Amino acid sequence: MIRIMIAEDQGMLRGALGSLLDFEEDMEVIAQVENGEDALKVATELRPDVCLLDIEMPLKSGLEVAAELKEMASDCRVIILTTFARPGYFEKALKAEVHGYLLKDGSVDDLSDSIRRVMKGKREYDPELMVASYEGDNPLTKREQEILKLAAHGKTSKEISAALFLSAGTVRNYMSEILSKLDAKNKIEAISKAEEKGWI
Repeated sequence: MIRIMIAEDQGMLRGALGSLLDFEEDMEVIAQVENGEDALKVATELRPDVCLLDIEMPLKSGLEVAAELKEMASDCRVIILTTFARPGYFEKALKAEVHGYLLKDGSVDDLSDSIRRVMKGKREYDPELMVASYEGDNPLTKREQEILKLAAHGKTSKEISAALFLSAGTVRNYMSEILSKLDAKNKIEAISKAEEKGWI
């Protein structure tokens, strides 16, 4: 029996997915959660065979949960479900070594088959998501991503320079480079563009 945990913040979708997968003779949904922190806690406690993680959830994203499970050397196989074909997301999913990266609009039969193949050691990546990932490589360096991520969390230039042990002038230079690379008029627009692409 394949033991499955579903982490999805939309209650109706979560319930429907749980019911449909429970109909499969070789599958059992052992837990359903609505945010990333609960997903991590339940995955650690119940040790399901497969974790189906929504990419965008409250408290922690599916990608953050996947990365933390990888760090913990969890033997749970992670399948990310998304409605977003954003380039940066696929890159992060590969870094987290997820076993599957699939679109939510596929059929339950396709998802069930993917789960079975993942249990046999295969990787399941939706072709549409893979194509989207090659259409826009992240132009930002790792340091630029760090700075923009801190700015997105409301940190001032002074707080960013303190957090990253950089001078205020260096942070300004980085921010200027970020605006140029993203063709953004200001910091807010840069954050918006980078988040939309999944680059931060």
